Amino acid sequence: MASESSDSNMDREMILADFQACTGIDNIAEAITLLELNNWDLVAAINGVIPQENGILQSNFSSEASQASMYGPPSQSEAADAAAGGAVPSPSSLSSSSSPPSSSASAFCPLNPSSRHIVERQPRMLNFRVEYRQRSVELVLEEGSTVGEIKQILETELGIPVSKMQLKGWKSGDVSDSTVLRSLHLPRNISLYVLTPDIAPTASTSKNSALPESLNQNFLLVISHHEAQRDYNLNFPGSRTIQEVKRNISDLTNIPVRHQQWEGWPASACDDSMTLAVSGISYPCHHLSVCRRSSPANAQEPTEECTDVHMISDSEGDDFEDASEFGVDDSEMFGMGSSSCRKSPLMPENSENEADALLHFTAEFSSRYGETHPMFFIGSLEAASQEAFYGKARDRKLLAIYLHNDDSVLSNVFCSQMMCADSIVSYLSQNFITWAWDITKEANKARLLTMCTRHFGSVVTQTIRTYKTDQFPLLLIVMGKRTSNEVLNVIQGNTTVDELMMRLMGAMEIFTAQQQEDIKDEDEREAREMVKREQDEAYRLSLEADRKKREAQEREEAELVRLEQMRKEQEEEKEAIRLSLEQALPPEPDEESGQQISKLRIRTPSGEFLERRFLGSCKLQVLFDFVASKGYPSDEFKLLTTFPRRIITQLDPGSTLLEAKLFPQETLFLEAKE
Repeated sequence: MASESSDSNMDREMILADFQACTGIDNIAEAITLLELNNWDLVAAINGVIPQENGILQSNFSSEASQASMYGPPSQSEAADAAAGGAVPSPSSLSSSSSPPSSSASAFCPLNPSSRHIVERQPRMLNFRVEYRQRSVELVLEEGSTVGEIKQILETELGIPVSKMQLKGWKSGDVSDSTVLRSLHLPRNISLYVLTPDIAPTASTSKNSALPESLNQNFLLVISHHEAQRDYNLNFPGSRTIQEVKRNISDLTNIPVRHQQWEGWPASACDDSMTLAVSGISYPCHHLSVCRRSSPANAQEPTEECTDVHMISDSEGDDFEDASEFGVDDSEMFGMGSSSCRKSPLMPENSENEADALLHFTAEFSSRYGETHPMFFIGSLEAASQEAFYGKARDRKLLAIYLHNDDSVLSNVFCSQMMCADSIVSYLSQNFITWAWDITKEANKARLLTMCTRHFGSVVTQTIRTYKTDQFPLLLIVMGKRTSNEVLNVIQGNTTVDELMMRLMGAMEIFTAQQQEDIKDEDEREAREMVKREQDEAYRLSLEADRKKREAQEREEAELVRLEQMRKEQEEEKEAIRLSLEQALPPEPDEESGQQISKLRIRTPSGEFLERRFLGSCKLQVLFDFVASKGYPSDEFKLLTTFPRRIITQLDPGSTLLEAKLFPQETLFLEAKE
């Protein structure tokens, strides 16, 4: 119980953190505004944002009433005590009392709403994705809307009358058109699908896709159990066989496969070894019904006890519904008397699949205590731990493990008064991953202890073993750490809504402090990794630039080598040609030979002169070869006379020197061709 002095010294940052955790308001300015309007009264501010069904909560930090309930209405036993006493204690008597609050119930004292200013919040918007055969419709509605409004919009979009439309996919099962979305505690993004049993599919939509794709599809089987008068909504992959489906139904209904009588299977499903994908059932949803096969032999066997149990269940169920008006008997409230005969277990014994067991747990929990309850994680304990602990530091949550035991006298009270309180449901949904298990059966308890040993160690397992049946149910609050998982708190069934909320908030404070450190470490690590990535990228780019530069240099050097090689080859080729021409030249004639001799003097581009004697009858080609043998081929140089200027290389190489008028002597010069 907080006094005025402790209230004045309370750290406002802690109040702000608790307020944001309870309400889910991420905007700090908005949260501070709401707290200031309520004089930093935590519960008063929470009441302004999350109003209760039967009144406004009284603050535990108020000096006027310290034992009032924080979250939720009084229990039935307390209301009965108050009525029997004939008077309700005044706030002054409550504040002056020094005794601790009762463990069985919490006091409830509504405050005057006019004494507090409440700031209106913007309505929360929900995003829906609705699938219908080959179509998909996106909708955005306020959480104050109803299911009927969604159907009216879909009627316009899809052209399907509301009367022939079934909207499926709700986590809480089927809902009525008048249900307000806020009461379903939906996440921001929801996927639904539309079924139209009365409308036959078109030819294009009725054709199934390839078999491998059908095997990967999930089929929703809505199975009606006639004796129990209840429906099971079960998801199975297309690879599951009909025999496996019947075995699962045997676990749920206690009807052996050989005694099951089915209606609704298509004519093609003639073999129990067939998979659902090839059985011919409707996709994505198919309706079936099952009952116990009647036979003369069975009518005389002791199995009639089952029929008696069902009959008792029906009659007592009606009595229980009437009890809500006239009060509930104590034996029924604490799970005594014949309640064990009326209730089917929350979880079947020796269930092979943990997800299927938890689906059954959720469905049975809803049928017992109503649709308002925490959203239980469907999956293994390992998957729940992964979801809670191993994401980004900002996305991590605490793991709340709820352990139920039907043999405990506290189970009904804890579930109906604590776990189903709106404030507890809201707080758990926003800040926790809630995983549940029923240990009523010894096989399920042994399986739980094995899982706890594997994930949390033998200490936690031994701790669970030490609790007696009457101390159940238990709520374990687990926080993930760097090296191991730590159990912060073990909340027993003999608690109150106020105490439960305070212990959840206390665990949340510890988790928030650890989460801030983790976020800081993660940010620093990401910053270091970013710097390292940038350095690695810069180093990679530098290496890439050096590589390109080196490759360019190597290409340039290779090109120079190639050109030099070509030049050498060309020179060698020219030299070979020159030598061959030089060797092919006729010998130089002697001046005293008495023949017609032409003496030619040729000036080169460098200024040197080449002199040689030729027979007048020599062809011009011999002159050209002589000049080429000296390194001046005719394809690069032209041979000209001085005056008159004539280009000798343009003459016919077959003509003689006499015909070219290069006799008896002539001075020629070489000129490079352009």
